[in-house]
Amino acid sequence: MSIVKLTEEQELIQKTARDFSVNKIKPVAAMYDREGRFPKEIIDKLGELGFLGIMVPEEYGGSGFDCLTYVIALEEIAVSCASTAIIMSVNNSLVCDPILAFGSEKQKRSYLPDLSTGRRLGCFALSEPEAGSDPASMRTSAVRKGKSYIINGSKSWITNGAEADTGILFAATDHSKKHHGISAFIIDMDTPGVKIGKLEHKLGIKASSTAQIFFEDCKVPDTALLGEEGDGFKIAMATLDGGRIGVAAQAVGIARAALEEAARYSKERKAFGKPISNFQGLQFMIADMATRIEASRLLTWQSAVMKDRKENYLKKSAMAKLFSSETAMWVTTKAIQIHGGYGYTVDYPVERFFRDAKITEIYEGTSEIQRNVIARETLKEIQ
Repeated sequence: MSIVKLTEEQELIQKTARDFSVNKIKPVAAMYDREGRFPKEIIDKLGELGFLGIMVPEEYGGSGFDCLTYVIALEEIAVSCASTAIIMSVNNSLVCDPILAFGSEKQKRSYLPDLSTGRRLGCFALSEPEAGSDPASMRTSAVRKGKSYIINGSKSWITNGAEADTGILFAATDHSKKHHGISAFIIDMDTPGVKIGKLEHKLGIKASSTAQIFFEDCKVPDTALLGEEGDGFKIAMATLDGGRIGVAAQAVGIARAALEEAARYSKERKAFGKPISNFQGLQFMIADMATRIEASRLLTWQSAVMKDRKENYLKKSAMAKLFSSETAMWVTTKAIQIHGGYGYTVDYPVERFFRDAKITEIYEGTSEIQRNVIARETLKEIQ
């Protein structure tokens, strides 16, 4: 694919996101991380800017941009705060996207305007204590009773779980059919029977909540069903394909932040009478960091463009997520090394970038799952 030339609108969105990231998010990111506090003021402002529903058409209250514009903006936000970026990513990729793709006209008009503008926040409730990479083994059930469903079960590792107003929930409507018996629902999180459990104390992305959610005889109308009964697994997999692009953009942003901090530090720190940036060994690190980040960004942009063109982007999004997340982990490790002992302290932001990078190799499909997808698709292609 040829190098993407951004439109004037995309360049404006990029600049708007960068300015907001540098001026409003970066000064407070370490504080939110240290306190483990949800950045509500920032999220509200992202909603006002239209960044929580970037790909939602204007007729449903969104910004009406494409996936490439979304990942461009998301990278800029992630440079300053990975927690803020994943909150934004979940709302766009895992909540607005499936409602837009599979929802009824009434569901779109009921939920998308508020989700796109930040008046409501969404979460994606798929994983369970014993059903992470294997969603077909989920135990949460939805039993039909007349024109309602009664939901019982629990979900784990739910980003935005403590703050969400709307949830995309997956539950088994027929356990005997395994993954063909899973259905998806749009849930109002204040529905009786929905209870927020413990919040996880995490290594990174500490300003983003990760919650357990319990459903105890939770009664929802059959109009809450997203798509058809039994479509849940298909909806989940299609949604995660797009979600991987968002995580890839987040990882690129984290890696870029680490490179920028490492490069600045290397110009200021002196050893043996000159800046350490003059030493070839360190220059090689900088070169490899920059190259891996550029390759990650191009993979991410390529998968976004393929999604916009409605091409099969399954393999490319898995590649983008795999390579970008492992790049983020590698680059942040090198950034700490360049900082030496200072990099191991909380006085410098590279330790936060390092902690935040690790989760990108895990959520929305582990690196091992991405390799399974890439290998399977590659073997299909080669005769």
